[in-house]
Amino acid sequence: MSDNILECVHCGRTSDEVPVISVEYQSNNYGICPQHLPVLIHKPQMLVGKLPGVENLKAEGHDHH
Repeated sequence: MSDNILECVHCGRTSDEVPVISVEYQSNNYGICPQHLPVLIHKPQMLVGKLPGVENLKAEGHDHH
């Protein structure tokens, strides 16, 4: 992967294929496509093994109505 081409940490598609959002986490830059941004927000445990330390993130619940 080139330094200029971001890749989604979940599906592996590149910014040549789909829009990819740059995310800084633990002083490193990662990419995630808009389709999988909800995974990062609501189900980060699905990124275990793909994003270092993500198992320590807690998804925000919606039971605060």
